[in-house]
Amino acid sequence: MILNTGARTDIVQYFSDWLLKRFEEGFVYVRNPFFPNKVTRYELSPDKIDAVLFCSKNYAPILPRLYEITNYYNTYFYYTITAYDKDIEPGVPSIEESIDTLIKLSKQVGRGKVAWRYDPILLTKKYTIEVHKKTFEAIAKRLAPYIDRCIFSFVELYKKVEKNMPELIPFSKEDKKTLAQALGSIAKRYGIRIQICGTNESFKEYGIATSGCTTLDILSKANGIQFKEIHHKGMREGCRCIESRDIGAYDTCLNGCKYCYANQSPQQAYENYKYHNPNSPILLGEITLEDCIISGVQTSYIQTLHKQTSIFDMLK
Repeated sequence: MILNTGARTDIVQYFSDWLLKRFEEGFVYVRNPFFPNKVTRYELSPDKIDAVLFCSKNYAPILPRLYEITNYYNTYFYYTITAYDKDIEPGVPSIEESIDTLIKLSKQVGRGKVAWRYDPILLTKKYTIEVHKKTFEAIAKRLAPYIDRCIFSFVELYKKVEKNMPELIPFSKEDKKTLAQALGSIAKRYGIRIQICGTNESFKEYGIATSGCTTLDILSKANGIQFKEIHHKGMREGCRCIESRDIGAYDTCLNGCKYCYANQSPQQAYENYKYHNPNSPILLGEITLEDCIISGVQTSYIQTLHKQTSIFDMLK
């Protein structure tokens, strides 16, 4: 099973103590976002977890103790660094701080396990195509020696995003082509592998791959292990990633990003955060008598190498 710690909330930045406690105790409970009384239990022993995925905008809180996970589990890290200031991402460190932390992370876990996410790309009167070009190049120049690849995407206009960001300027096809061409050219200049995420659109002519951001091939090369040949179902339309299980909860991230799809509102996230107990086996609140607990299916994708029988084995 692939364990995901960053699709529903930024666990690394705001719930690191809880996460490390769960690995220490060897299990975690996850509440179903659509059926709140349905709770799934996952075992967190190394023989049950093929790889742990991290996705965060600030790894500083977990770096001192990250070895508690990396010493025992296959891992891969996504670090989101964008062009936006506090007006869009109020809880996120500055670009310079983020770059410094990514470099520390890369030196700690290895370049081959760190991907830079420059997403989502959005347009406003302040964040223009030219701003994106300039900022992307400045970041790429610094990060090139420390990352495995760069992944970008164009903002998805969910209803909640349109509501929270009325200043958004919709992308035209030409806008996307212009940006894709620029990002592809910059990435090539600095020797960075670049790919687009979560879309059926193709920009291969600009040197941009359309592979999923989390594939068994990527995890295999990063960790030196062999996975089975399995079809990547994806997590949503346009996604080419391998299926994973997320242990977070929606409406809990305190970053306050205006484009966030995982929060209804920053206010709701702050209210929910009050129910977080670092010692609880579940991210928010506690397990109750009304909860129906089931064991999660934890199928391994790792290729089992069968030992060949020799004549000496047969004579034993």
